[in-house]
Amino acid sequence: MLIRSVFSAAALSLAACTAVPSIAQTTSNDALADANGQGHPVKVMIITMFGPEGQAWLDHIGPWKSIPVPGLSPDYPDVHCNKQDVCVVTTGMGYANASASIMALTFSSRFDLRHTYFLISGIAGVDPAQGTVGSAAWAKYLVDFGIQWELDAREIPAGWNTGYLGINTKSPTEKPPLDYRNEVFQLNAKLANTAYVLSRNVVLADSAQAQVARSKFSYAPANQPPSVVQCDIASGNTWWSGTLLGQRARDWTKILTDGKGVYCMTAQEDNATFEALKRAASIKRVDLSRVAALRTGSDFDRPYQGQTSADNLLNYADQGGFVPATENLYRAGNPLVQDIATHWGEWRDGVPRR
Repeated sequence: MLIRSVFSAAALSLAACTAVPSIAQTTSNDALADANGQGHPVKVMIITMFGPEGQAWLDHIGPWKSIPVPGLSPDYPDVHCNKQDVCVVTTGMGYANASASIMALTFSSRFDLRHTYFLISGIAGVDPAQGTVGSAAWAKYLVDFGIQWELDAREIPAGWNTGYLGINTKSPTEKPPLDYRNEVFQLNAKLANTAYVLSRNVVLADSAQAQVARSKFSYAPANQPPSVVQCDIASGNTWWSGTLLGQRARDWTKILTDGKGVYCMTAQEDNATFEALKRAASIKRVDLSRVAALRTGSDFDRPYQGQTSADNLLNYADQGGFVPATENLYRAGNPLVQDIATHWGEWRDGVPRR
């Protein structure tokens, strides 16, 4: 389950368009070109999906220059860049918005992204077996939860524990042939590990309301304070809640990663975002080995014992995880961002040995 409807669409647009302190406004391609006529070189591009995710960064590491890019979301038409050559883009929510915005960004002449590190930075639903509200997870795998066949759960065959199965398979336990080419992506493990090492000891934000919500779980880490962890992301446009759906997310992640991945965060956009980056990488506009994904838990993906899945979904705001989760995008992600930006000589040619 991934919940973002705390703000209206109008409020999200307003947050993105008016809350950014700006040191300059430019619309000239010439002003953004470097000496080689490429575009403005970027060290880190932080990819967020809606206003509060972006604002978590914009509030901390400015001041910012706002750069309009044709083809971005009409709600978030600008990329914001600071003096460290760290930039923030907000794509809009869901697969269509994410892929369209990233294609517009990566094919724009206004930036040179050939050496850029991309940080996907968003909130998510969290598996209580791997984390808690406020926890921050660095992923090594992005798994598409939506590319499956589905039978109504009330009509599944005898012996099946789910109505989901891979496309062109015969049972829920078979690995599909991956004909779509974007069912699962493996990120650079060296980058993910470095990001984790840099951030694992940060103090994460929490809330009294989140503490009450997690205390209703009888097991760790759900009932423990938030921490930085390593586990993987299942993405799809459908927001869901439930123990059985959560188990399918765990199983599906194992199937698509040949047992190597561990599901912990359910989000929307990440496979679509990565596919768009892959298209740009195919003509060497970006480097796919420089993509990291960070998701923070804003709510649990399933109920605690005695709670219904419907209650978990409909009363998500009672979990108190939204504010800590958005803040922890910055707290957990910034150590990586700052290490890249301040030690660029070590990072320019790839993830350094540490």
